[in-house]
Amino acid sequence: MINGAHVMLYSKDPDADRRFLRDVLGFRGVDAGGGWLILALPPAEIAVHPSSDNVVQRHATHDLLGAVLYLMCDDLRSTLQALEAKGVAATEIEKEDWGLRTTIRLPSGGELGLYQPTHPSPLPRR
Repeated sequence: MINGAHVMLYSKDPDADRRFLRDVLGFRGVDAGGGWLILALPPAEIAVHPSSDNVVQRHATHDLLGAVLYLMCDDLRSTLQALEAKGVAATEIEKEDWGLRTTIRLPSGGELGLYQPTHPSPLPRR
């Protein structure tokens, strides 16, 4: 039976982004060999959104469904304050029907979505 999910991020500076995820965001990690850091994520949701295009990511000779990653938090403003104290830049907060959202910048220059959901969730509230 399925017991988890593995998300792959593609980065122009993977070592710096791995350190950011571990040291700044606090994700626990293990060295899978040769310094290849695998990090634990908090509980996750998955939702399938409609698309007019065939959004795919080519990987290992297969066209896998394209994906967008948003990290979730209970209080976006306080989370951003804590991240800003660590030097993390974020875009403006935008209100959507499904929550408050922003993006945070990684050392590579890439961005990750971050949001406070207002939609129903299958995850337990903390």
